[in-house]
Amino acid sequence: MPEKLPLSAKCKIAGSGMRFARIANPQKNGQSPAMRTPQPSKPQDKPLINPVKGILWMLFMTLCFVMVNVLVKYVGTGLPVLQSAFLRFALGLVFLIPALGALRQVRFTPRIWKLTFGRAVFHSVAMTCWFFAMTRIPMGEVTSLNFMNPIYITIGAVILFGEKIALPRISALVVAFFGGLVILRPGFREIDPGHLAMVLSAMAFAGSYLIANRLVKELPASVVVFLMSVSVPIVIAPFALLHWETPTLHELLLLFLTAAFATLGHYSMTRAFACAPQSVVQPVVFVQLIWSVTFGYLLFGEAIDPFVMLGGAMIIGAISFITWRETRKKPA
Repeated sequence: MPEKLPLSAKCKIAGSGMRFARIANPQKNGQSPAMRTPQPSKPQDKPLINPVKGILWMLFMTLCFVMVNVLVKYVGTGLPVLQSAFLRFALGLVFLIPALGALRQVRFTPRIWKLTFGRAVFHSVAMTCWFFAMTRIPMGEVTSLNFMNPIYITIGAVILFGEKIALPRISALVVAFFGGLVILRPGFREIDPGHLAMVLSAMAFAGSYLIANRLVKELPASVVVFLMSVSVPIVIAPFALLHWETPTLHELLLLFLTAAFATLGHYSMTRAFACAPQSVVQPVVFVQLIWSVTFGYLLFGEAIDPFVMLGGAMIIGAISFITWRETRKKPA
């Protein structure tokens, strides 16, 4: 005996049958298939991919960040390191005016303030060590050692947040580590305090970015950048004032340009990642090392060290491999 269906189920079946009939026989509605108005296509959810534009934006980013190094190198030891770092951020606050509107919509919790302060401490240490390293070692070595930053971020994520990594990723980390040893060559040459400062700088930057990764889950990205840019000079200010020297107009101009190029560099990187997958644009970062070595040779008479180029290539290769694997994991 066939099972009886409830009335609601019968209505659904009947409705489905009527819809099917209308689709199969559109002439019943007095309109032929050829005369029907085409439905507008749905807008694409995914952004347009333009690898060429993404690579060009990334190339511009590498040039901007190298110009930051050049300008800091020109400032040199004319000002105390802490004062230079303080002025770089203080003068750069003018570029954050567009982000003021987003602050009105944010509710700041004690957790956000704690994370912001923690990030400011890490970033202050990183910037101070970086300014110090720029006065001690060649630009190419500064750039190459800074390439270790994503590696430290990966290690920090494993230690602090319990992220799991597969064997291929561990192998890439080992390659990057040996790349760093190729650059430093401990035991084969004297290690300058600038090298140690740059290693510490890259580690501190990693700590800053790991905290930023938590903040962007609760705040707009523009607000995260704003908070960092305001909190860092507040943390550095007491130490900078201890040995304050009146800067010249020329030094102020150089540090203002440093802030401008840093802002342009971060903006260009954002545009690059919006135009193309990270696995496409990430290897372009290696060009930054070429810029650094070239400008260091032409402007400051720094020798071109093939070991620095080799070590930098190993680190960038490892980072690009990790990026490529992470991109493959993500659904299309």
